[in-house]
Amino acid sequence: MALFLGLDIGTTSTIGLLIELPDRILAKVSRPVTLQSAHPGWAEEDPGQWWDNCCAIVPELLEKSGREASEIAGIGVAGMLPATILLDGQGRPLRPSIQQSDGRAGFEVEEMRREIDEDAFLAAAGNGVNQQLVGAKMRWLKRHEPDVIRNARTLLGSYDYINYRLTGVARVEQNWALEAGIVNVATNRVDPDQAALTGIDPALLPPLAPSSEVMGSVTAEAAAQTGLAAGTPVVGGAADMIASCLGAGVIANGDVLLKFGGAVDILTATDRAIPDKRLFLDYHLVPGLWMPNGCMSTGGSVLNWFVDTFATGIAPLDGSRHAALDALAADRPAGAMGLTFLPYLLGEKTPIHDPSARGALNGMTLSHDLGHIWRAVLESYAYAIRHHVETFNEIGYETTRFFVSDGGANSDVWMGIVADVLGVSLQRLGGHPGSCLGAAWVAAVGCGGADWSGIAALTERDALITPDPAHRQVYDSGYARFKDLYERLKGSCS
Repeated sequence: MALFLGLDIGTTSTIGLLIELPDRILAKVSRPVTLQSAHPGWAEEDPGQWWDNCCAIVPELLEKSGREASEIAGIGVAGMLPATILLDGQGRPLRPSIQQSDGRAGFEVEEMRREIDEDAFLAAAGNGVNQQLVGAKMRWLKRHEPDVIRNARTLLGSYDYINYRLTGVARVEQNWALEAGIVNVATNRVDPDQAALTGIDPALLPPLAPSSEVMGSVTAEAAAQTGLAAGTPVVGGAADMIASCLGAGVIANGDVLLKFGGAVDILTATDRAIPDKRLFLDYHLVPGLWMPNGCMSTGGSVLNWFVDTFATGIAPLDGSRHAALDALAADRPAGAMGLTFLPYLLGEKTPIHDPSARGALNGMTLSHDLGHIWRAVLESYAYAIRHHVETFNEIGYETTRFFVSDGGANSDVWMGIVADVLGVSLQRLGGHPGSCLGAAWVAAVGCGGADWSGIAALTERDALITPDPAHRQVYDSGYARFKDLYERLKGSCS
């Protein structure tokens, strides 16, 4: 049977997956990615590292699976969005990628809000004026790095860049374009005037690429670097969180996926779009469906930072310092004895859209130790997820069935906290490999090898995590403290 390759260009790692239709995962390989933060609120990465990772991953996938590159019938690439990569006339990145979690453009966001009728923009673009818009980052570059703007010839996202390296063809995938603020949702086309209004020169924008459309094929040069076969079709690709939702089976009204990667994503499937400036609006990969969603600026990236900064001396448990901290947190009471953490170390995106927000630890006493602090960090993300769920419900979206996926979902302690804070059961996806599975399946659909529903054969249901009613009251109080702490500190670090 045909093989399909999925690549995921994530914030903390690059992952590759090889599947064989109809229902076999043959191999999975990952490589770490370095997130750079040279200044407070900055988040940058080297696109060259993503490409180098892909070049290392493909041969290892083929070796582990015992297959040949010529057997791969199509390639799909997913990635975080909307990252900002500017290329010069020779197709080389002019600077590191500015990540979707980057919070440097607060001034530019406020500038846009003064210039733009936000209600009209929201109705046209489906998304409000916030730091997610690529135009805010372009305005920052024009102000602070004008040489980069002068020499730029092409603007791409993360997975668009890998597609470009694979095929030599520059396109931007539809959800990158939608979240970047350049698509008119009524026409589903790029609106040059809308792009210019946000601060993007329309001349920098390549044509739009639907997710499952074949946009090019692997060049001889890329084949030599990656070990792929020249001529292998490459599809438009997918936003990482949308690809994860497809792999999780989130395709019915009220289905919700909580994705615990480098950032935390909260997504729901619906057959109607209700633009709201507190959230993001994306296309579902299944035609006719939409995927309103929230995305925090951080998640696993802050947990990794905490471990590397404060827990280097702790003895690993089963090879992991994260697991050792989880064990400590499990022995500490729900609510962490009144300790409250704000996880806004890179500002925050949804639903508060505050690039000036900062992290904080409040309520510390001599009775608290490392286990309490780690528990408070885990609880903070559960509180932020609850804030998103309340926002979904206020807008009119149902939230009835919850799935959890990606690396953080493997933490029993963290998922138990999330279930307790939300007061709902969480369906863990057993062996769900994340966005790379959705990317591979998009390639399978685009190349005519599969239909959308067939991906269910590759996704297993694991343990159902149920809430502990005894923790409800303490977490209701903790959630109220969490929201109040942000409101009291808002603007104090601007």
